[in-house]
Amino acid sequence: MPKPQGFTYEVHSDRTVRITHRGRAAGTLRGARADKFLAEVESGDAQLVMARWTGSYKFGNERTARDHPRNRR
Repeated sequence: MPKPQGFTYEVHSDRTVRITHRGRAAGTLRGARADKFLAEVESGDAQLVMARWTGSYKFGNERTARDHPRNRR
């Protein structure tokens, strides 16, 4: 599985964190969640952390439409 890429984040003066993926809004964090996110980004792989926090992270167990039981015959 390739590593996530294309994520950026910006911290605003009111401590709101806005995460974007390839120029499109992917999430906004405020308050304690924003603080926790910033601590995690500073201590780990920033791209992976942003992918996980925005839900844009594949775990490898997703089915394709072809694999779904209703589509198999």
